Amino acid sequence: MKEKLYNIPINDALNEGGECPFCNIERKIEQDMMDFVLGSGSSYMESDVREQTDKAGFCRMHFKKMFDYGNSLGNAWILKTHMMRKCEGLKDAMNKYKATQNGHFAMLKKSNVKGANSISEWVYASDNTCYICNAFKDHYDRYMKTFFEMYTKDKEFAGKVNASKGFCLPHFADIMDYASNNLSEKVQNEFAATFFPVMEGSMDRLFEDVSWFIEMKDYRNANADWKNSKDAIQNCMQKLKGGFPADPVYKARR
Repeated sequence: MKEKLYNIPINDALNEGGECPFCNIERKIEQDMMDFVLGSGSSYMESDVREQTDKAGFCRMHFKKMFDYGNSLGNAWILKTHMMRKCEGLKDAMNKYKATQNGHFAMLKKSNVKGANSISEWVYASDNTCYICNAFKDHYDRYMKTFFEMYTKDKEFAGKVNASKGFCLPHFADIMDYASNNLSEKVQNEFAATFFPVMEGSMDRLFEDVSWFIEMKDYRNANADWKNSKDAIQNCMQKLKGGFPADPVYKARR
């Protein structure tokens, strides 16, 4: 199958191995975006980029990663104009604030609704956007579509997927959602029959690995073979929630 724009990252991610190729894709995009936002190219000095980062903001996880990245001046420039926007937004939300009736009764009945006033509505809405997360989401659906195009039309690629360690559970859920919404019942059933055993085997393998890791902490097994259990903790964490728990902090290139 001829490689296209989205084929190459998917093939590369699959060839890297590991517990989930979509985690590999997500990490690559995230690191590219960190370099774009804070790297030596100084995109944070461009007004159009700062307009986008001001509007979208960043989630807690990516603020932490931006802090760890190491460009304090770049972070300060981004935060200066983003804080200006937030100050204006907060003032506007407070000006629109109106006390709700029966607030005490609602609290006692535990019937509070998130975003029930102008301030909480504004904060919750802004918490749901992140410039770096959005960069991955912008391409994610296309990656899903390309994955299934390759899986159903390229026997070599399908063979590599079926011989892989599967996917983390969050990305597997996304794959199954995409399949349910976009593929015929016949193709869904064929995929399930072929790939479900891969996921089941992957989960069972990790259960055995982490169980053996525990056994290896017993002094009676001091000279036993670790088998494949040395990385069991980070592998289980990734399989369950995605990402790379054992990755070092990603820092600016000097």
